[in-house]
Amino acid sequence: MTTLLSSLKVIDRPKIEPKPPILGKRMKLIERLDEQLAMVQCMLAGEPFEAFKEKVVKHPETGERQTIRKRKAVRPWYYDANEHYYFEIKVGLKSMELEKGKTAIDVGSKDKLLDVIGTIIKAVEKGELDTHILALSPPKAPKLRNRTKKTV
Repeated sequence: MTTLLSSLKVIDRPKIEPKPPILGKRMKLIERLDEQLAMVQCMLAGEPFEAFKEKVVKHPETGERQTIRKRKAVRPWYYDANEHYYFEIKVGLKSMELEKGKTAIDVGSKDKLLDVIGTIIKAVEKGELDTHILALSPPKAPKLRNRTKKTV
């Protein structure tokens, strides 16, 4: 007579390597670039741009958890001087140096902004900006737990 558990293949737990931190940083930068892309599309269409983030809050009366959409401020990474546009890639609050001492990308007219941002997104996906991203936000050291017990 066989049991159900004996029909399963049991093994030791395999060791799973953690994902490199650059993958998360790439995804975060791509999300920010997508916001910039949407902002440029709204600017070209003459529409106002609004960005939202979802936040989980507890209802004060019922105690239920609810997800609400909250407006968030997004600053443009592009700027113009006499109808000539420039674009900067930002990680956190810092502008990324693409070459030594050079942070701005010369775009030209504002209708070329969409192509420039699309090219930057493809470069981030391929990992071409990994060294620049890590220079602005180096990976954090893992937190160590304090395992000593306090005696009172």
